[in-house]
Amino acid sequence: MSSDALPIDTTVDIVTPEGIAFHYQVAGPFRRLPAYVIDVLIRIAALIGLGMLAQVLSIGLGAGSLAIWILAEFVLSWFYGGLFEAYWNGQTPGKRLMGIRVLSATGRPVNAYQAILRNIMRTVDLGPMISGEILGLPPVPLIPTCVLGLAVMAANRRFQRLGDLASRTMVVIEDRPWLAGVARIEDPRTYQLASYLPADLRVSRSLAAALAHYAERRRYFTPLRRREVARHVAVPLLAQFRLPDNTSYDLLLSAMYYRLFIADRADDETHAARAQAAMTGSPPGAPAAPADQPADASQPTVLRGGP
Repeated sequence: MSSDALPIDTTVDIVTPEGIAFHYQVAGPFRRLPAYVIDVLIRIAALIGLGMLAQVLSIGLGAGSLAIWILAEFVLSWFYGGLFEAYWNGQTPGKRLMGIRVLSATGRPVNAYQAILRNIMRTVDLGPMISGEILGLPPVPLIPTCVLGLAVMAANRRFQRLGDLASRTMVVIEDRPWLAGVARIEDPRTYQLASYLPADLRVSRSLAAALAHYAERRRYFTPLRRREVARHVAVPLLAQFRLPDNTSYDLLLSAMYYRLFIADRADDETHAARAQAAMTGSPPGAPAAPADQPADASQPTVLRGGP
Protein backbone atom coordinates (compact mmCIF):
# COMPACT_ATOMS: atom_id res chain seq x y z
CA MET A 1 0.00 0.00 0.00
CA SER A 2 1.50 3.35 -0.98
CA SER A 3 2.29 5.86 1.71
CA ASP A 4 -0.01 8.46 0.19
CA ALA A 5 -3.02 6.14 0.08
CA LEU A 6 -6.00 7.50 1.98
CA PRO A 7 -7.85 5.40 4.56
CA ILE A 8 -11.39 4.42 3.76
CA ASP A 9 -13.86 6.93 5.21
CA THR A 10 -16.83 5.00 6.54
CA THR A 11 -18.82 8.04 7.64
CA VAL A 12 -21.34 10.01 5.63
CA ASP A 13 -22.98 13.36 6.29
CA ILE A 14 -26.74 13.58 5.87
CA VAL A 15 -28.47 16.97 5.94
CA THR A 16 -32.14 16.83 6.91
CA PRO A 17 -34.73 19.12 5.31
CA GLU A 18 -34.64 21.09 8.57
CA GLY A 19 -30.99 21.96 7.93
CA ILE A 20 -29.26 19.78 10.55
CA ALA A 21 -26.33 17.64 9.43
CA PHE A 22 -25.81 14.23 11.05
CA HIS A 23 -22.89 11.86 10.79
CA TYR A 24 -23.58 8.19 10.14
CA GLN A 25 -21.10 5.34 10.06
CA VAL A 26 -21.95 3.03 7.20
CA ALA A 27 -21.97 -0.70 7.86
CA GLY A 28 -19.48 -2.75 5.89
CA PRO A 29 -19.78 -6.37 4.74
CA PHE A 30 -18.25 -7.78 7.93
CA ARG A 31 -21.06 -6.19 9.94
CA ARG A 32 -23.82 -7.01 7.47
CA LEU A 33 -22.90 -10.64 6.75
CA PRO A 34 -23.54 -11.92 10.31
CA ALA A 35 -26.90 -10.12 10.28
CA TYR A 36 -27.81 -11.84 7.02
CA VAL A 37 -26.73 -15.25 8.38
CA ILE A 38 -28.90 -14.72 11.48
CA ASP A 39 -31.89 -13.88 9.29
CA VAL A 40 -31.27 -16.95 7.11
CA LEU A 41 -31.17 -19.17 10.20
CA ILE A 42 -34.44 -17.63 11.43
CA ARG A 43 -36.06 -18.31 8.07
CA ILE A 44 -34.80 -21.90 8.06
CA ALA A 45 -36.13 -22.44 11.58
CA ALA A 46 -39.49 -20.96 10.56
CA LEU A 47 -39.68 -23.21 7.50
CA ILE A 48 -38.83 -26.29 9.56
CA GLY A 49 -41.56 -25.38 12.04
CA LEU A 50 -44.05 -24.78 9.24
CA GLY A 51 -43.04 -28.08 7.63
CA MET A 52 -43.78 -29.94 10.85
CA LEU A 53 -47.10 -28.12 11.13
CA ALA A 54 -47.90 -28.99 7.51
CA GLN A 55 -47.33 -32.67 8.25
CA VAL A 56 -49.78 -32.49 11.14
CA LEU A 57 -52.34 -30.63 9.05
CA SER A 58 -51.93 -33.00 6.12
CA ILE A 59 -54.05 -35.53 7.98
CA GLY A 60 -57.09 -33.31 7.61
CA LEU A 61 -56.21 -30.94 4.78
CA GLY A 62 -54.32 -33.25 2.46
CA ALA A 63 -52.71 -31.34 -0.41
CA GLY A 64 -53.91 -28.07 1.10
CA SER A 65 -51.25 -28.24 3.81
CA LEU A 66 -48.54 -28.52 1.16
CA ALA A 67 -49.93 -25.47 -0.61
CA ILE A 68 -49.82 -23.53 2.67
CA TRP A 69 -46.19 -24.52 3.21
CA ILE A 70 -45.22 -23.53 -0.36
CA LEU A 71 -46.91 -20.16 0.08
CA ALA A 72 -45.15 -19.60 3.40
CA GLU A 73 -41.81 -20.54 1.83
CA PHE A 74 -42.40 -18.03 -0.97
CA VAL A 75 -43.29 -15.22 1.44
CA LEU A 76 -40.31 -15.91 3.72
CA SER A 77 -37.88 -16.15 0.81
CA TRP A 78 -38.94 -12.98 -1.00
CA PHE A 79 -40.62 -10.72 1.55
CA TYR A 80 -39.10 -11.57 4.95
CA GLY A 81 -36.49 -8.81 4.80
CA GLY A 82 -38.64 -6.29 2.98
CA LEU A 83 -41.59 -6.48 5.36
CA PHE A 84 -39.41 -6.34 8.46
CA GLU A 85 -37.43 -3.35 7.17
CA ALA A 86 -40.58 -1.52 6.07
CA TYR A 87 -42.46 -1.90 9.35
CA TRP A 88 -39.64 -2.36 11.89
CA ASN A 89 -37.77 0.90 11.41
CA GLY A 90 -35.37 -0.42 8.76
CA GLN A 91 -34.30 -3.50 10.69
CA THR A 92 -34.68 -7.25 10.53
CA PRO A 93 -34.04 -9.40 13.62
CA GLY A 94 -30.51 -10.01 12.36
CA LYS A 95 -29.87 -6.32 11.76
CA ARG A 96 -31.21 -5.41 15.18
CA LEU A 97 -28.94 -7.94 16.86
CA MET A 98 -25.95 -6.57 14.94
CA GLY A 99 -26.87 -2.94 15.60
CA ILE A 100 -27.39 -1.84 12.00
CA ARG A 101 -30.31 -0.25 10.18
CA VAL A 102 -31.40 0.57 6.63
CA LEU A 103 -31.96 4.23 5.78
CA SER A 104 -32.82 5.97 2.56
CA ALA A 105 -29.89 7.75 0.92
CA THR A 106 -31.37 11.04 2.17
CA GLY A 107 -31.32 9.90 5.80
CA ARG A 108 -35.07 9.30 6.02
CA PRO A 109 -36.66 6.00 7.07
CA VAL A 110 -37.13 3.57 4.19
CA ASN A 111 -40.58 3.05 2.75
CA ALA A 112 -42.13 -0.30 1.79
CA TYR A 113 -41.17 0.04 -1.88
CA GLN A 114 -37.50 0.64 -1.06
CA ALA A 115 -37.36 -2.15 1.51
CA ILE A 116 -38.95 -4.77 -0.74
CA LEU A 117 -36.95 -3.74 -3.82
CA ARG A 118 -33.57 -3.95 -2.10
CA ASN A 119 -34.40 -7.40 -0.74
CA ILE A 120 -35.61 -8.73 -4.09
CA MET A 121 -32.40 -7.43 -5.67
CA ARG A 122 -30.37 -9.48 -3.20
CA THR A 123 -30.76 -12.44 -5.55
CA VAL A 124 -28.58 -10.56 -8.03
CA ASP A 125 -26.08 -9.48 -5.37
CA LEU A 126 -25.57 -13.10 -4.29
CA GLY A 127 -24.40 -14.09 -7.76
CA PRO A 128 -22.84 -15.61 -9.62
CA MET A 129 -24.21 -18.93 -8.46
CA ILE A 130 -22.13 -22.08 -8.75
CA SER A 131 -23.28 -25.67 -8.96
CA GLY A 132 -23.05 -27.87 -5.92
CA GLU A 133 -21.06 -30.37 -7.99
CA ILE A 134 -17.98 -28.21 -7.57
CA LEU A 135 -18.11 -28.92 -3.84
CA GLY A 136 -19.08 -32.54 -4.27
CA LEU A 137 -22.75 -31.86 -3.63
CA PRO A 138 -25.71 -32.89 -5.79
CA PRO A 139 -25.95 -30.76 -8.95
CA VAL A 140 -29.30 -29.19 -8.07
CA PRO A 141 -28.37 -26.79 -5.23
CA LEU A 142 -26.79 -23.54 -6.31
CA ILE A 143 -24.21 -21.99 -4.01
CA PRO A 144 -24.14 -18.15 -3.86
CA THR A 145 -20.68 -16.63 -4.18
CA CYS A 146 -21.68 -13.01 -3.36
CA VAL A 147 -18.89 -11.85 -5.67
CA LEU A 148 -21.05 -9.34 -7.53
CA GLY A 149 -22.47 -7.76 -4.40
CA LEU A 150 -19.07 -7.51 -2.71
CA ALA A 151 -17.49 -5.99 -5.82
CA VAL A 152 -20.17 -3.31 -6.04
CA MET A 153 -19.91 -2.57 -2.30
CA ALA A 154 -16.14 -2.16 -2.58
CA ALA A 155 -16.59 0.31 -5.44
CA ASN A 156 -18.51 2.96 -3.46
CA ARG A 157 -17.82 4.66 -0.14
CA ARG A 158 -21.27 3.89 1.30
CA PHE A 159 -20.83 0.12 0.82
CA GLN A 160 -24.04 -0.02 -1.20
CA ARG A 161 -24.77 -3.23 -3.05
CA LEU A 162 -26.88 -3.31 -6.21
CA GLY A 163 -30.08 -3.54 -4.19
CA ASP A 164 -29.12 -0.42 -2.26
CA LEU A 165 -28.24 1.50 -5.41
CA ALA A 166 -31.51 0.52 -7.08
CA SER A 167 -33.63 1.49 -4.06
CA ARG A 168 -31.48 4.47 -2.99
CA THR A 169 -30.78 3.08 0.45
CA MET A 170 -27.77 2.49 2.66
CA VAL A 171 -27.05 0.49 5.80
CA VAL A 172 -25.69 2.37 8.81
CA ILE A 173 -24.48 1.42 12.25
CA GLU A 174 -27.15 2.27 14.75
CA ASP A 175 -25.32 3.53 17.83
CA ARG A 176 -28.59 4.13 19.62
CA PRO A 177 -32.18 4.17 18.37
CA TRP A 178 -33.40 7.77 18.53
CA LEU A 179 -36.61 6.76 20.27
CA ALA A 180 -35.14 4.12 22.58
CA GLY A 181 -34.57 6.55 25.45
CA VAL A 182 -34.53 10.20 26.35
CA ALA A 183 -31.69 12.62 26.91
CA ARG A 184 -31.60 14.48 30.19
CA ILE A 185 -32.56 18.16 30.01
CA GLU A 186 -31.40 19.71 33.27
CA ASP A 187 -31.60 23.45 32.54
CA PRO A 188 -34.70 24.67 34.45
CA ARG A 189 -35.29 27.37 31.84
CA THR A 190 -36.18 24.59 29.40
CA TYR A 191 -39.32 23.66 31.36
CA GLN A 192 -40.38 27.28 31.58
CA LEU A 193 -39.92 27.91 27.87
CA ALA A 194 -41.82 24.69 27.10
CA SER A 195 -44.90 26.17 28.74
CA TYR A 196 -45.04 28.85 26.02
CA LEU A 197 -45.15 26.30 23.20
CA PRO A 198 -48.54 25.35 21.70
CA ALA A 199 -50.48 22.88 23.81
CA ASP A 200 -51.14 20.70 20.74
CA LEU A 201 -47.52 20.71 19.58
CA ARG A 202 -47.06 18.31 16.65
CA VAL A 203 -44.00 17.94 14.42
CA SER A 204 -43.00 15.83 11.43
CA ARG A 205 -41.15 12.56 11.93
CA SER A 206 -37.96 14.01 10.45
CA LEU A 207 -38.07 17.02 12.78
CA ALA A 208 -38.74 14.75 15.77
CA ALA A 209 -35.69 12.67 14.82
CA ALA A 210 -33.63 15.85 14.39
CA LEU A 211 -34.67 17.08 17.84
CA ALA A 212 -33.81 13.71 19.39
CA HIS A 213 -30.37 13.65 17.76
CA TYR A 214 -29.70 17.24 18.80
CA ALA A 215 -30.73 16.67 22.43
CA GLU A 216 -28.53 13.58 22.60
CA ARG A 217 -25.44 15.28 21.14
CA ARG A 218 -25.75 18.85 22.40
CA ARG A 219 -23.69 18.05 25.48
CA TYR A 220 -20.69 17.59 23.19
CA PHE A 221 -21.11 21.05 21.63
CA THR A 222 -19.74 24.36 22.86
CA PRO A 223 -22.34 27.10 23.48
CA LEU A 224 -21.32 28.79 20.23
CA ARG A 225 -21.63 25.52 18.30
CA ARG A 226 -25.04 24.86 19.84
CA ARG A 227 -26.27 28.22 18.62
CA GLU A 228 -24.85 27.59 15.15
CA VAL A 229 -26.39 24.12 14.80
CA ALA A 230 -29.75 25.00 16.34
CA ARG A 231 -30.21 28.22 14.36
CA HIS A 232 -31.23 26.47 11.12
CA VAL A 233 -34.19 24.82 12.81
CA ALA A 234 -35.05 27.43 15.42
CA VAL A 235 -35.33 30.56 13.27
CA PRO A 236 -38.47 29.51 11.32
CA LEU A 237 -39.96 28.04 14.49
CA LEU A 238 -39.66 31.34 16.34
CA ALA A 239 -41.98 32.94 13.81
CA GLN A 240 -44.30 29.94 13.82
CA PHE A 241 -44.65 30.01 17.62
CA ARG A 242 -44.63 33.84 17.77
CA LEU A 243 -41.66 33.95 20.11
CA PRO A 244 -39.25 36.90 20.36
CA ASP A 245 -36.36 36.89 17.90
CA ASN A 246 -33.76 36.82 20.67
CA THR A 247 -35.07 33.59 22.18
CA SER A 248 -32.24 31.12 22.71
CA TYR A 249 -32.10 28.71 19.77
CA ASP A 250 -30.62 25.96 21.92
CA LEU A 251 -33.25 26.29 24.63
CA LEU A 252 -36.05 26.36 22.07
CA LEU A 253 -35.00 23.00 20.62
CA SER A 254 -34.47 21.62 24.13
CA ALA A 255 -37.94 22.81 25.14
CA MET A 256 -39.50 21.21 22.07
CA TYR A 257 -37.65 17.96 22.82
CA TYR A 258 -38.88 18.09 26.40
CA ARG A 259 -42.48 18.59 25.30
CA LEU A 260 -42.36 15.82 22.70
CA PHE A 261 -40.39 13.13 24.51
CA ILE A 262 -40.31 13.79 28.24
CA ALA A 263 -43.15 15.91 29.55
CA ASP A 264 -46.08 14.21 31.18
CA ARG A 265 -49.03 16.57 30.83
CA ALA A 266 -50.11 15.72 34.33
CA ASP A 267 -46.76 17.00 35.65
CA ASP A 268 -46.47 20.15 33.53
CA GLU A 269 -47.53 22.45 36.35
CA THR A 270 -45.11 20.80 38.77
CA HIS A 271 -42.17 21.22 36.39
CA ALA A 272 -43.14 24.82 35.68
CA ALA A 273 -43.32 25.59 39.39
CA ARG A 274 -39.92 24.04 40.00
CA ALA A 275 -38.46 25.97 37.10
CA GLN A 276 -39.93 29.23 38.40
CA ALA A 277 -38.50 28.53 41.84
CA ALA A 278 -35.08 27.75 40.38
CA MET A 279 -35.08 30.92 38.28
CA THR A 280 -36.45 33.42 40.82
CA GLY A 281 -35.76 31.78 44.16
CA SER A 282 -39.45 31.92 45.08
CA PRO A 283 -41.19 28.88 46.59
CA PRO A 284 -42.96 26.57 44.13
CA GLY A 285 -46.39 27.68 45.37
CA ALA A 286 -45.75 31.40 44.92
CA PRO A 287 -48.05 33.29 42.51
CA ALA A 288 -46.78 33.33 38.95
CA ALA A 289 -47.34 35.68 36.05
CA PRO A 290 -50.23 34.96 33.66
CA ALA A 291 -49.42 32.19 31.19
CA ASP A 292 -49.79 34.45 28.19
CA GLN A 293 -47.38 37.14 29.42
CA PRO A 294 -43.81 36.68 30.79
CA ALA A 295 -43.35 38.05 34.29
CA ASP A 296 -40.22 40.02 33.41
CA ALA A 297 -37.20 40.06 31.15
CA SER A 298 -35.75 37.03 32.92
CA GLN A 299 -38.35 34.78 31.33
CA PRO A 300 -36.52 32.29 29.08
CA THR A 301 -38.53 33.17 26.02
CA VAL A 302 -36.35 36.27 25.78
CA LEU A 303 -32.91 35.02 26.64
CA ARG A 304 -30.00 37.34 26.04
CA GLY A 305 -26.50 36.06 25.70
CA GLY A 306 -27.56 32.41 25.86
CA PRO A 307 -26.33 29.86 23.31
